[in-house]
Amino acid sequence: MASLNEIRIIGNLGGDPEMRFTPGGKPVTNFNVATNRTYRSKDGEQAKETEWFTVVAWDRQAENCNQFLKKGQSVYVEGRLQLRSWDGNDGQKRYRNEVHANSVIFLDRRSSGSPDAEMLSEMEDLPF
Repeated sequence: MASLNEIRIIGNLGGDPEMRFTPGGKPVTNFNVATNRTYRSKDGEQAKETEWFTVVAWDRQAENCNQFLKKGQSVYVEGRLQLRSWDGNDGQKRYRNEVHANSVIFLDRRSSGSPDAEMLSEMEDLPF
């Protein structure tokens, strides 16, 4: 039977990306993205909800994210959701869902030196 694990988000970075290297020398960059949803509450008032996602980028994409992204910038991320677990300093098991990025597109208008500058005009025509 076929299966699918895909997630797409558009949001703003909550802080600057953090890049590190695996013991084998592979670059990996983590950053948090906030998405906002506006809806009507039970009493008819407009309400806003923010969801936070931890994004993990690897290799050249990790280097680009670390170099070109900054806190507050808008991004479009496609990837797969992965549950990561570890033992905390207190001995308790900890869990976190992470978006392992296949694609990260920088949505803020940037100088022509950024890798996604040419893609921005194409993005304006997409239906999301």
